[in-house]
Amino acid sequence: MNIMQKPLSRSLPTATPEEVGLSPEGLAKLSDVMRHEVETKHVPGVSMLISRHGKVAYRENIGFVRPDGPRLREDAIFRVYSMTKPIVSVAIMMLVEEGRLFISDPLSKFIPEFGHPRVGVEKGAKLELVAAKREITIHDLLRHTSGLTYGFTGNSPVQRLYADAPLRAPGITNAGHVAELAKLPLLNQPGTHWDYSHSTDVLGRIIEIVSGRTLGDFLKGHILGPLRMDDTGFSAPPEKHDRLAEPFAKDPDTGAPVTLIDQRSPPSFESGGGGLVSTIDDYARFLHMLYHGGTLDGVRILGRKTLAFMASDHLGSQVVIGSDLLPPGHGFGLGFAVRLASGMAPTPGTIGEFYWGGIAGTAFWIAPAEELVALMLIQAPGQRVYFRQLFRNLVHAALA
Repeated sequence: MNIMQKPLSRSLPTATPEEVGLSPEGLAKLSDVMRHEVETKHVPGVSMLISRHGKVAYRENIGFVRPDGPRLREDAIFRVYSMTKPIVSVAIMMLVEEGRLFISDPLSKFIPEFGHPRVGVEKGAKLELVAAKREITIHDLLRHTSGLTYGFTGNSPVQRLYADAPLRAPGITNAGHVAELAKLPLLNQPGTHWDYSHSTDVLGRIIEIVSGRTLGDFLKGHILGPLRMDDTGFSAPPEKHDRLAEPFAKDPDTGAPVTLIDQRSPPSFESGGGGLVSTIDDYARFLHMLYHGGTLDGVRILGRKTLAFMASDHLGSQVVIGSDLLPPGHGFGLGFAVRLASGMAPTPGTIGEFYWGGIAGTAFWIAPAEELVALMLIQAPGQRVYFRQLFRNLVHAALA
């Protein structure tokens, strides 16, 4: 096995596994297991990267960019879905550092339609709408305690309303998307429950309002451009279409059709919660900026204390965890899940690590205490939990 295939683009430092405390035998096992998953047609392709002490010591691309297509290339472009959320959360905190907003600000300060939110309460067979006890804040949006929800995370009456709402109607814009959200009731009182939601889509719209620029333009100017994330954006242009990774047409476990967002042309709705495509090199640069406390290659994106604040738990013991998307032993910060205990979760980990993933199966985590960054990109939505657990177990087994 060739653990380091080719030098990484855009100059991320590299090292041998032994130099940074990784087991070559453990990394070989990781590659072998993922190769078996590809050979048995459980996933079309897997792109992986591991670094310690800020140096990349493992980089593998296994399988194919598309089913029955060419081999998975090192610059393959993946839909990262909710791994958009950490990038947009960083963008919001950049505006905080510029003094242009506070996380304590009410959402209605920027979008008045949210000034009098209502909460949907089930009363027998009816859904009763009651006034929220307080307004939604920017803090709530960052930590998913806004009361907003997703239509696909449950089957409550409120979530069915979200599923039926025209939130992705043809031609809808970020402004139109948020206007439709403002018409819907909240699932819970603001600040009381952690429920995964459209909150980061709303943050994306706030960035537009505060900056006077589209979300994509702001991200390009303030994060993607400075970090030289040249292949990251809300679509892949025509000259890059052959690099766009694709899933199996049918789920290999259930046989159900698999449909991902078509990102071959610029969308009217630039989803702050799930709209970006990226490559392993690009996203690794973002993660190494986080690992280095907000800076990379002499470019400062965010202050060290601001980033530490984001990667701390903001739920405490008073917020009810309303979803199994946040496993036991974890809290949530401002854009990231945060590990609070060595045990309780279904996989090994390190207290203080922060992470997130995307619905198509992409995943990352940063463990400052281990000086570890790990990143996996796949396009297999039905197998996302399986592959995240597999990757985590095998990476931790490779720590010398």
